[in-house]
Amino acid sequence: MRSHHGVTIGAMLILLLLSGCQRDQTIELLNVSYDPTRELYRKLHRMFAEQYRAETGKDVRIRRSHGGSSSQASAVMNGLHADVVTLAVRPDIDAIAKTGRIRSDWLTSQPNRSLPYTSTIVFVVRRGNPKQIHDWDDLVKPGVQVIPANPKTGGGARLNFLAAYGAFRKQGNSEAEALEKLGVLYRNAPVLDGGARSATITFVRKNIGDVQLTWENEAELEKIELGDAIEIIRPKVSILAEPHVALVDQNVDEKGTREITQAFLQFLYSETAQEVIAQEFYRPTNPTIAEKYRDRFPPMELLRVDDVVPGGWDAAQKRFFASGGIFDQIYRK
Repeated sequence: MRSHHGVTIGAMLILLLLSGCQRDQTIELLNVSYDPTRELYRKLHRMFAEQYRAETGKDVRIRRSHGGSSSQASAVMNGLHADVVTLAVRPDIDAIAKTGRIRSDWLTSQPNRSLPYTSTIVFVVRRGNPKQIHDWDDLVKPGVQVIPANPKTGGGARLNFLAAYGAFRKQGNSEAEALEKLGVLYRNAPVLDGGARSATITFVRKNIGDVQLTWENEAELEKIELGDAIEIIRPKVSILAEPHVALVDQNVDEKGTREITQAFLQFLYSETAQEVIAQEFYRPTNPTIAEKYRDRFPPMELLRVDDVVPGGWDAAQKRFFASGGIFDQIYRK
């Protein structure tokens, strides 16, 4: 009997040790992303893990962190051990690069200027569009409550601001007139949430506001969930959103995950991933996939940030969104 128990206990110990080894063989990565990409990366992470296991026999698990893009960048700068960042706007990755955690030439280290997809900003209104909101000027009408999110914390929120500014200027408004309209727009906001998903909760769940400014993909997800309770309005002119991706070089080298993280980033450009990107209402950068799904993305005039602000993102960040910048000035009036 003693021998039987000894064999049983010994066998159990071996099994436990083997089980522990198998768990230890799972590679863990962390993708730090912006607010509304949860559904997209949940699918892409799973697909990449399946493909990687089939090709190498190794298991990988990619964890996700989501929030306002600028807040996410700050977390990485303050020590969050991301292997990859997939953030809403270029300045947030540039800010991490200035700390030395990401190499300075990150923009050209991946295909297509490190852009697996693009997007834009649209409006979401309530059933029947009771305030008759069709274009940017309608957002500054008396009595219209706008839900735009806070450009100090969210990348999509900065795109909201620049889309409105660019549209007002393109309509022929002077600089002063465009800024005055922006001031009215933001003073028409009953709340400024920290990111796109929290703004969605404010608009959809809390039923606050007449119109939400949000990412195209986020608007489409709301439409799928709520059906005829909301409508998507695409203004004539909006902004070209370019959510870049980058390796966090310092972290992947410390963790020994550079090779697999690079494989994940390359996967984002594969036809398989580009199909999912289009299905989730992001605009794929693969021309063949973009053509296949073109009916999902009605034509809009999309302004590049460089078209809106001479000097591009660097100038926009300093002029509009830095402490004491134009956003602070017009919002506090």
